[in-house]
Amino acid sequence: MNFADFITHHGKRVNKEAFIHLIQVSRTDNVINDKELKLLHKEGKKFGLTDPEIDRLIESEQDHHYHQPYSLHDKFDHLYQVAEMILADEVVDENEKRMLRKFVIESGFSYDKIDDLIQLLIEGVANNEDEEKLFIKFKKKLF
Repeated sequence: MNFADFITHHGKRVNKEAFIHLIQVSRTDNVINDKELKLLHKEGKKFGLTDPEIDRLIESEQDHHYHQPYSLHDKFDHLYQVAEMILADEVVDENEKRMLRKFVIESGFSYDKIDDLIQLLIEGVANNEDEEKLFIKFKKKLF
């Protein structure tokens, strides 16, 4: 990927960064399986990326610094997507939990709420809870 790939509308640049982090999550076990690849394409399209852009980002992903979203809802949305990616293969290993924890910390959540948020995300995604309903549950439980 070259620098020109990021010279686009500001929102798309941020979306590409968030998408790159989803790619990194999918690679924590060193393999992107079919379920994870399908989810990457689904999420990439939500970000406004085309299939060729998605494939190019997957092939050329590098270690990028995470720039967390500003609003609470956007932070939760990104963390929900990370949890979805972690659970795409229905196995949550310690590397994936550490990565989710890292994103939660970098998103600015207080340390006393991190474990509760991670548990809420993993259980909510595993139980196919609607993201908006889970966000409301999150706000009630943690604030």
